[in-house]
Amino acid sequence: MSNYETMKDRMSSHFLEYDQEKMIRKFALEHDEKYLYIFFVGRKYRINRITGGITWSVDEFQTEENANYNEAMTIYDVLCNSKENCHPAHEWVHIGSLSTVRGGNLANDSNFFKDAGKKFDGKTAELAKACERLHGIRLEKGDVAYQLELFSFLPVILRFWESDDEFPASLQVLVDRNILEYMHYETVMFAIGHLLERVEEEMERFMQE
Repeated sequence: MSNYETMKDRMSSHFLEYDQEKMIRKFALEHDEKYLYIFFVGRKYRINRITGGITWSVDEFQTEENANYNEAMTIYDVLCNSKENCHPAHEWVHIGSLSTVRGGNLANDSNFFKDAGKKFDGKTAELAKACERLHGIRLEKGDVAYQLELFSFLPVILRFWESDDEFPASLQVLVDRNILEYMHYETVMFAIGHLLERVEEEMERFMQE
């Protein structure tokens, strides 16, 4: 078993130590006797109330897939470790401003954003379509800009500029100023990583149609 799988298993056990009724009330979660349900970047997940395992489905759980590391760790952190009275500030900040460590993965000039920018360069139509498939709200400023739901209670903004003769492609992610009330700083990296994976998946689907 990989270290990632070990961590996921540890967190599933950790989840079972928490008051699930409190989670349901806090985030207005759909639930039944066996599962809690939550939407994460336009996809429905369920958390087994007995084992703590997380799966997702696109057909109301006729079939299902196990959540990967980024997905599971983000959902566990939000449900188990968010602050008691977490609430959105309704004020956008650049994700790089969350870092107190210069050069961290979420810093404005990190390779994380440079590499993502390169993937989207020359594909603005596909990127826009992917954001629309994820029920994004189109915004001004940027070659492509959308507000997307990380969770129903926590939106983010993805803004992209294509490269030109003077500047390389640029990707900017804006988050609510209070995002760290919902998850740890390290988890923001998992969440944004998953967001970009979902955008790339939808771009691929669009290009294959």
